[in-house]
Amino acid sequence: MPPIKPKIIFWGTPEFAVPVLQALIKNDFLPALVVTQPDKPVGRKQQLTPPPVKEFALANNIAVLQPQKKKDFAAVFADNDYDLCILAAYGLIIPDEYLNKPKFGFLNIHPSLLPQYRGSAPIQQAILNGDKVTGVSIIKLVQAVDAGPIFSQKEVPLLPTDNAQTLSLKLAQIGAELLVEILPDYLAGKISPASQSENLATYTEMIDRNDGRIDWQQTAEQIGRQFRAFYPWPGIFAQLDGKRLKIANLSVLGGDFASSLIPGEVFLGPNGQLAAKCSQGAIGLLSLQLAGKKELSGSDFLRGQKDLVGQILK
Repeated sequence: MPPIKPKIIFWGTPEFAVPVLQALIKNDFLPALVVTQPDKPVGRKQQLTPPPVKEFALANNIAVLQPQKKKDFAAVFADNDYDLCILAAYGLIIPDEYLNKPKFGFLNIHPSLLPQYRGSAPIQQAILNGDKVTGVSIIKLVQAVDAGPIFSQKEVPLLPTDNAQTLSLKLAQIGAELLVEILPDYLAGKISPASQSENLATYTEMIDRNDGRIDWQQTAEQIGRQFRAFYPWPGIFAQLDGKRLKIANLSVLGGDFASSLIPGEVFLGPNGQLAAKCSQGAIGLLSLQLAGKKELSGSDFLRGQKDLVGQILK
């Protein structure tokens, strides 16, 4: 018989992982240890900042370890009594030799309907592709990335208003509920996992800051999805006179107006709104930030850049 209260290690780092840890505590699955990434410098002042999971764990009197190198993982398993590891957006690869250390292995909460969108950016990829449905999968962690057998899945509608931040929070909460729902049966051996279909597997890549660069040959709808997928990080941007111009907020303007303009050309759209032409349609430039400057509304930005209309954003 499995222990009534299994000895758990929780692995997670960003905000996505916090609701999962919170649900475990609330449902009497208090982890004995939390493992998270090292503190990192943040912001212009590069102030060393703990990850959200560390802050939440310490506030709930849970011990925390932050391995920096592969050899440091040995300290996590110095106590061989752990029954289960639960992982939610830890962000680093667990060395293979540790995957079978706990009696019940590792359970991983992945924010996609596996085998679709394995890898590090499933939330962003679902938005970029214009999917109508996404979801959460709970799988056993194996050596291959996100390829383990599936214990449970739940579909979630992907709304046209969702961005990476809001969708991440939604999927984290649903994943947390799903996890605590299946844990008793999982520990009792009452759940039969389903193997993933390798021929249906798709993969995502780690997001780079330059992925936010706008290609004006795309449609307004595609650029709108790019904005939502990369909000709040890395954001989307263009080049104006060789300087980085962040599009901090936008609207998607459909239709076939401004057909005589070339992609990237700035113009005044409906109601005098600052806009930029795309291959189809245009985007309203609601809020802009030039490198080294503060963020301004489109109308305020135009007051300081009176010759902006007619220029071509690169």
